[in-house]
Amino acid sequence: MNWGDLETLISGVNKYSTAFGRVWLSMVFIFRVLVFVVAAQRVWGDEHKDFVCNTAQPGCTSVCYDHIFPISHIRLWALQLIFITCPSLMVISHVKYREKKDLQYIASHQGKHLYANPGKKNGGLWWTYLASLVFKAGIDAGFLYILYYIYKGYDLPRLSKCSLEPCPNTVDCYISRPTEKKIFTLFMVVSSAICIFMCICEMIYFICKRIKKLIIAKIEYRSRTSIRGDQTASIQNLNNIKTEPFINPIDYTLFTNISKDITHKST
Repeated sequence: MNWGDLETLISGVNKYSTAFGRVWLSMVFIFRVLVFVVAAQRVWGDEHKDFVCNTAQPGCTSVCYDHIFPISHIRLWALQLIFITCPSLMVISHVKYREKKDLQYIASHQGKHLYANPGKKNGGLWWTYLASLVFKAGIDAGFLYILYYIYKGYDLPRLSKCSLEPCPNTVDCYISRPTEKKIFTLFMVVSSAICIFMCICEMIYFICKRIKKLIIAKIEYRSRTSIRGDQTASIQNLNNIKTEPFINPIDYTLFTNISKDITHKST
């Protein structure tokens, strides 16, 4: 497997990630991929050859090895690292789709852009990125559970009992370098747990940031609506003032004097 291609693939989503996402990428490359390639593969390289059972019965050692190690740690971790790259592919594919759609829009609308920034996490891309975080955390958690379920925990005992056919009786089997393998197993488990924690933190940050934007947009919308309402009321008041009849003060005084004279004569 070409791990350089895997690194290039995951790094493509780095420019679309938040600070938590970049920390997650660093955790994956430094504490998981590099440790896996440089050290872990060499530690588990001799697991079948140095697996020994105290019996000379043909086939007993192979059967016991298959029973104690249903799936190799190395292959399980390789599958895990491959699967956690798939959500990153979702984000990259969505951004590439936006860029292609934007180019088509530019060609048909005389240079106008459909997306100001195709990599900005809004609209459908926001949901795609959030789904990628959920998938990454779920995949890591699922593989941790599989490893725990298959091996009944994260411990590698020095001595294992086996009584499967064609073994003549219960035999003792020994694995090579159990303490070193246990240390690497715990290291990979802890690094996976930290990656899950980083995904959860990024989800919380991502959702809270979106809620904050919605609240600010709602407040701004209400303020704009209130300003427009005040402007409309002011315009209506001005219209009412303009439409009211204008009475000249001189005419009003003359009218009052005439009324007094008429009243005096009548009395």
